Formats: sequence, structure tokens, C-alpha cells
Amino acid sequence: MSPTLLRAALLASTLFTVTPALAQHERLSVIANGEKVGFVDADQQGSNVTIKYDVKNNGRGPTMSETIALGTDGLPVRWALDGKSTFGGDVHESFTREGGTARWTDSMGERTAPVTGAGLYIGQNASPWALGLYARALLKRADGTLPAMPGGQLRIEKLGPAKIGTATYQAYAISGIDLSPEMILLDGQQRLFAVLDTGGSVVSEGHEAEVPALARLATELTAKRYAALQQRFAHRIDAPVRIRNVRVFDPVSGKLGDPVSVLFAEGRITGIQPFDAPASPGEATIEGNGGTLLPGLHDMHAHIGLESAMLYIAAGVTSVRDMGNDNVFLPQLIRQIDAGEVAGPRIVPNGFLEGRSPYSARLGVVADSESAAIDAVRWYAARGYWQVKIYNSMNPAWVPAIAKEAHRLGMGVTGHIPAFTNADAMIAAGYNEVTHINQLMLGWVLDPKEDTRTPLRLTAMRRTAGLDLASAKVSKTVDAMVADHVAHDPTAVTLELLMLSRNGAPSPSVASYIDHLPIGLQRRRRQAIAPIAGPEDAAAYDGAMVKVKQLLKLLHDRGITLLPGTDDQTGLSVHRELEIYGEAGIPIPEVLRLGTLTPEVYMGRDQELGSIARGKRADLLLLPGDPTKDLRELHRIAMVVKGGTIYFPSEIYPAFGVKPFVDAPKITRPAAAPKAAGSGPSHDVADEFLF
Repeated sequence: MSPTLLRAALLASTLFTVTPALAQHERLSVIANGEKVGFVDADQQGSNVTIKYDVKNNGRGPTMSETIALGTDGLPVRWALDGKSTFGGDVHESFTREGGTARWTDSMGERTAPVTGAGLYIGQNASPWALGLYARALLKRADGTLPAMPGGQLRIEKLGPAKIGTATYQAYAISGIDLSPEMILLDGQQRLFAVLDTGGSVVSEGHEAEVPALARLATELTAKRYAALQQRFAHRIDAPVRIRNVRVFDPVSGKLGDPVSVLFAEGRITGIQPFDAPASPGEATIEGNGGTLLPGLHDMHAHIGLESAMLYIAAGVTSVRDMGNDNVFLPQLIRQIDAGEVAGPRIVPNGFLEGRSPYSARLGVVADSESAAIDAVRWYAARGYWQVKIYNSMNPAWVPAIAKEAHRLGMGVTGHIPAFTNADAMIAAGYNEVTHINQLMLGWVLDPKEDTRTPLRLTAMRRTAGLDLASAKVSKTVDAMVADHVAHDPTAVTLELLMLSRNGAPSPSVASYIDHLPIGLQRRRRQAIAPIAGPEDAAAYDGAMVKVKQLLKLLHDRGITLLPGTDDQTGLSVHRELEIYGEAGIPIPEVLRLGTLTPEVYMGRDQELGSIARGKRADLLLLPGDPTKDLRELHRIAMVVKGGTIYFPSEIYPAFGVKPFVDAPKITRPAAAPKAAGSGPSHDVADEFLF
């Protein structure tokens, strides 16, 4: 059945037994950083539900219409979803169930599957209202689970009551859709009251003032989950640990050494010895089996949360630079990670600084004037932020004063190129770094009057396919970067994801590991993101990605510092970012240096981190294979050590619905040593004080 016929069947069908007569209207507000950026409007008449969903945040967002017909079991028997996705791509999704057969059409094409018993279709482009629908269906099941279409299983977990304002709601977590559970609140009639998020919320209209309380609740519930996971997955050994028979990658020489044993204790590397050297009494041993020991990886463009913090560790990313976050949440997260309460990488915070416009990103500080922007710089500096990051809606005329104040206070300046200017002007104004490779390239193809606060900053990349990288305008920018030692954070993997994703095919950004991902993420990664009107658009985006790789090689060859970052939260995308550099022609040993030591040199921490040497902090990862021959080996991380705490990705990934890539190594713990005489007071001695 064609997509058009499926949608027509949904709109016209009255053949199914329907739910009892019910009429209700639900309207939800979408809130980001304290401001309303969208809405969900759901009107239910009996078994039929009509939904409007519209969000505009940071110059983008979905605009969707949905119609649903429900069966007597409360599950959809018809569902049509039409509209525009976040970046403007067309959406025409449909589902129908007749008897024991389900049919649906989404970005992966048309599919048919037999259905026996209950089965719940998961809308690929559904509005947040669908979470209430899923929850009601799951709560009818004794075990709280339902098989999901197109695959996997949904599960609901009761988190307990939550008082918001004067009312009490029930909190639930729904898992099986994506990497992390969706947390929601239902009212007494099991209607969706709120979708919880640490940085905002979707909440019943009229209750927008409760968003701060909802964000606190989201943070509390999420922190509990990840504190519990930390207790399960963090292995702390109160003894020296010897990793036997490994080859250490040296990012300075770019070489893989001969087999050795590497020891660490109290969070630091204490020795690199011949692999068959005798162990001292009381050591723990981990068998490296000839694998590779690599310094911890970096993501120099993160927007970290509790969920991504643990995913970063599983992916071997032990340090990140946060490029903009909630200014209350991020310091709390840093303290939790540093205290060992939750898993996560070392975080270097940047202060997000945006200008006020209809397209403003609701993050960090949104400044209405030059003086307010300078005050924000001072606020960030006083709290130890490393750089300020300028965003799209900032007034370019304010940037020289912002940069001057940041430099006076010892901070660097990085960011997007604000609308209506270009990289040349911002480098002259004081930028120390430019973020996103498209932000460099757009200045070479756009008219200065074109507005990059909109999705144009993606879609205009089509114009770069024929860009001459030897042209005077390109050389002028690159020469300025070289002369002023301006670094670059390319986030090439995000450009690849945005430009090369196609309906029905795995995005190149995840193609090598898509089968390891949960079904919801698999579907998103088989869906076009950039609007593609036809073959010419597709070819232009393909050509633009070729040009991105050529530019990466050019920048590297000119000695410009590249800082691998992703603007993503899966951790795994760091591996693909590095693979892209290799595909661009940068030699693999140099790529691995960019992912390990270069960021630490840039941030001035290379005496402590970035390579494996006696006295340095024990941030490292163990791989069975040799990443100097194939960067895809980076997925196959058997063990991660951060500050001496050991993690096994094979234990962590199943908690996120990810299929592990490789087994954990064998570990032998030391036998408990007998207590030495005179070692201190016994635990059963009460009311005894030592002076």
C-alpha cells in the first residue's frame, strides 16, 4: 500500500472497534531555557486524535500534523504523521494495523510485519504527546512491557510520586526508544502532564511557571539513575593495577611501542615495564593480550548531560570541552563527576554567549546589549570558565569589546560566526578559534545579507561543492588563521550526519556500527535531515562533504590546530570524527595525536594528560586491535580507565540499549592482605579519639 493510501485510510477509516467515547483537549508548551519555543495541541474525540506540533528554537524545529485512530486496547490502529522535520525535511509517515498484519512507511521505506497479541508502533516523528499514549498502554500490562514496532521492546518503570505546585503527579521512565529513558509525569487521569528534561520541559499549558521545579526533578531523578549505574559499573581497586602485554601508542612519535606492562595506582601511572617483569605483591592484573593502550580520547565540542557523561566514558572519551550548557546544571555535574558520584569525563567549561533575536539559542546567557555581553564575560571568568563561545545572534559590532574583555581576564574566544559577517572579520575582532567547519566555509559562498541564524547555515553548504580552495578568498582566511594562531573545531561528523543522511540508508556517520544501536536511534540514522528536493540537492551535499575533507587536509597541512569535536552526545561519534580526518588524508598516527595529546597541549594540561607516561594521570583505554592501521578499531574498546577508575564498555552499553562491541579483559584481583599490627583503631572501638 502506498504512503498516500495509508494516510487516506487513516483519515477515512471507521471500520475498527474503537475505544469508548471520550472527548478531551490537551495543550502542552515546549520550554527551553525559561522561554516558550513551541507547543503540542492534541484533540481527542472518541477514538480519534488530531495533533499539531510546532517548535522553533535556535532557528529550527519540527512542524508536524498527526492523526491517530485507537483500538479498544488503546493502541494505535491507524497513525499518519505529515509535516517538516527539525531542519525542514519532508515527513510522510504512516501506520496501519488490520487483524494480524501491521504496515508502516517511514524514512526506511514500506514494511509489513505479522502481529500476534499486543504490539505498539513507535512513531518515528511523533510529538511528545505520544509518550503519554505509550505510558497508558504499558501500564495496562502486568509486566509493564510491550513489543515495539519496528523492533525492540518498550518498558515502563514507576519512579514514584512528585509534587509540582499544589498537585501530585506520578513519575515514570519509558525505556527502549532511544539511548536514555524518557521521563514523564502523568496526572490522575493518566494524561501527560510533563516530559522531564534537565534543561527545559514539555508541560501542560498554564503550568509554565513550574518548569524550574520540573528541571530540578529531572536532574534529581536522572542523578539517581546515573549514581546507581556508577555504583554498578565503576571498578575501583585499592591496589596497584598492572596491565600486562600491551603496546602503548605514543602520540609524540606517532608510533606503537613494543609489548610492555603498564602500572597505575592512586589515579596515576606508576610505571612502564617489560611485559614479563615480575609483579610486586598485592597487585591486580589485567590481561592485555597484545592489544593497544591508547591515551584517553577527547571531544572538544560537547554539550554534556548525565546521560552523555557515562556514554563518553564507554566510548573511551575521558576529557571534553563543554561548549555551552545550563549555567546551573554544568557546575553541579562537574562536582558530581569529580566526587565520583556519577561517571563522566573531565570537563573544561566554556561560557555560552548569545545575542537576542527571534532565532536565539536558549542556552547560557542571552545578552540584549554590549554591556550585558561584557558583564556575562566577567561572570564566566569569575567562575573559572576557560573560554567564551559566541553564537549566531550576537551583534558582530560587540565582538571586539567582548574579546578584549575576555582576553584581559585570561579567557579565550571561540564560537560560531554571527549572522551578517564572516570569519575574516571575527578573527580580526579577536577570535582565538572558529567552531564548525561550515562556519568557515559559509563566508566564502554567502552574500553578507543572508541570515545564518536560520537553517541556511546548513542548507547553504550545497553551494560549497564547487568551491575553489585555492581561491583568494579562501587563502585570505586561512592565511589569517595561520598568522594569528587561530585554531579550528571542525565537528565534521555532524556536517556529515546533516548532509549525507538519506531516507532508508544508514548515515555514513554511523554506518559501521548502526546495528549496535537501539531501534529508535537506528531509525533516526536512516532518515534524511537536510531537505533534499531531488538528485541535484543530494549530489550537491555529497560534493560539499568532499570539499569539507579537502579543507580539513588543507588546514592540517598549513599547521592550523584541529580540535576534534562532535556536537553530539553519544561518545561513539568521536570515533567517526577521527575516521573522517583519516579519510581526508591526514595520516592515522597524526589523527590519533589530534584525538589524544593535541587538545591537552591546547588547553595547557599536557604535563598531566594526553599521553601514557610515569607520573601522568591514568586516563587510558585498551583495544584488542591496532587503531594505527584502522581507525574503526576505536569502536572496539575493551576497557577504559579514567583517573584510575576502571570501566568496561561491555557492562555499560546494555544499560543504554547498545550491543557491546567487544568483551571485557580478564582481571585478577589481589588476595585480601592480612591486617598489619599497629594499623590503627578497630572499627568496633567507640568514643575513642586520637590527638
